[in-house]
Amino acid sequence: MTTTVPSKTGPLKTVASIRWLAAPTSWSWVEQANARPMEVLIDHAHCERKAAGAAVQMMFRYLCEPGLGEALSPLAREELEHFEQVLALIKGHGRYLEPMASPGYGADLARQIRKGEPQRMLDTFLVAGLIEARSHERMSLLAEHSPDPQLRELYNDLLASEARHFGLYWVLCEQRYPRVLIVERLEVLARAEVKALEGELERPEDVRMHSCGVDITQMS
Repeated sequence: MTTTVPSKTGPLKTVASIRWLAAPTSWSWVEQANARPMEVLIDHAHCERKAAGAAVQMMFRYLCEPGLGEALSPLAREELEHFEQVLALIKGHGRYLEPMASPGYGADLARQIRKGEPQRMLDTFLVAGLIEARSHERMSLLAEHSPDPQLRELYNDLLASEARHFGLYWVLCEQRYPRVLIVERLEVLARAEVKALEGELERPEDVRMHSCGVDITQMS
């Protein structure tokens, strides 16, 4: 798979990346999401906001890391632009940004991040990339299968940027770590990501962009 991402010096370049996700989303999640589209949309707005915050947090944590601010600042701005797009559509449906219970997905992945450096930086990039990759996969499913044409259009519009985002996190890893080390750690974290999505949804209203729903029969 190839992904176009911003290079360290500014211009766009196309780089090869590897497959991030260890198992695909289940069809049951698609059905749950389509049954409660506004819950998923509002949660999506929260996800875009959190993704922008995570990028800014990395910039502050690694303030003097060469090239990192130049890469993550545009990403954070784009995440906030997506937040505004999603928020506008929510308001167009007569709703607003509401507090929502988290499915625990992000917290489960955050617990996988090792404490000491340089392992912490590598894990932080890979976890962020995994979240972006899962978001991309699920938005792709909704862009194809949502019964709402406005939602199909929105999710389709965001796909290219989401692919660029997880591609960027891969590039940040490759600029700093040997590929064999990255792949080895990604395999571990990708399995943890699937585990965070295992199980069945107990209440239909709890469906979220990252709520449970993976097909472990196709786990690699």
